[in-house]
Amino acid sequence: MNDLEAARDGEDGAFERLVGPLRRELHAHCYRMLGSSHDADDALQDALLRAWKGLARFEGRSSVRSWLYTVATRTCLDLVEQRGRRALPMDLGPSSNRVVLDNPPLTEIAWLGPYADQPGDSYEQRESVQLAFVAALQHLPGNQRAALLLFEVLDFSAAEIAEMMATSTASVNSALQRARRVINEKLPGVSQQSIQRELGDARVRDIVTQYSRALEQGDSESFIALLTKDVTWSMPPLGHWYAGIEAAASFSVVPLTMCPSWQHRTVTMNGQPAVAGYLGVSADSDHFPWSVDVLTLDGDKIAGITSFIDPTLFALLDLPLLLGPIQRIR
Repeated sequence: MNDLEAARDGEDGAFERLVGPLRRELHAHCYRMLGSSHDADDALQDALLRAWKGLARFEGRSSVRSWLYTVATRTCLDLVEQRGRRALPMDLGPSSNRVVLDNPPLTEIAWLGPYADQPGDSYEQRESVQLAFVAALQHLPGNQRAALLLFEVLDFSAAEIAEMMATSTASVNSALQRARRVINEKLPGVSQQSIQRELGDARVRDIVTQYSRALEQGDSESFIALLTKDVTWSMPPLGHWYAGIEAAASFSVVPLTMCPSWQHRTVTMNGQPAVAGYLGVSADSDHFPWSVDVLTLDGDKIAGITSFIDPTLFALLDLPLLLGPIQRIR
């Protein structure tokens, strides 16, 4: 008896053996569709419950993988219709040309969230969750988003997608054409994975180390030297954002001089280098989770900083929720 038959018969553990090998990639698909790890958690849980309840109706004409992606995609489309798209500060309006300190969180906005990488993720999977790509997907209607991901990322054919989405192959091809036009307008020409591969792991680590050190030491000159001239800096859930090295230099006074003490831990999110920042009232105090900065590279410079001010991300990254005082060398 195979796992599918065993799951239909209600054998303990059979359903998990059936879906377990696909769980991570299904979760990534839900994230790409929804732009939120938390929404992806909910969608995957709901999709697997639907799949479990629908086992008796699965006739086996397609693979288990195709069937599970069908259920997951339809679940995500229901959520897209209910919740709409997620945004970054750039989607709300033009950049600020001066430092805005009175910048309260915009809690009514559904913000795009980051995605935590895992050691076993493939090059292709990391590339398909890069921040710019997931942000661009949010500008597509749900059906175009689904068609593009199923075709370009997951290698399903247009005919397979038509069956999965209960539509025609002609409709799928039309959706793909419109989706590609939008995505090509919004995506940079070179992916983050390609840039990092060309730089090499050691150089990427060096850039991240310099970034963290500059923040921790309040070294404005070293910090600005890491940035491209057209760098962008945003801080969801804060609505204001900055574009260009002069604006970034002006804003950098906030984390460099007005925040008393930083400690950082290097992580990766969305297939990109990132640092988790802990903030303390002084070097001698405890430091608590504050933000995760996802860095977008252009060559060996930082072209984008997206500072997700969300302490709940630290648990997602399996990071400690408190760091002690900075240990000084005596």
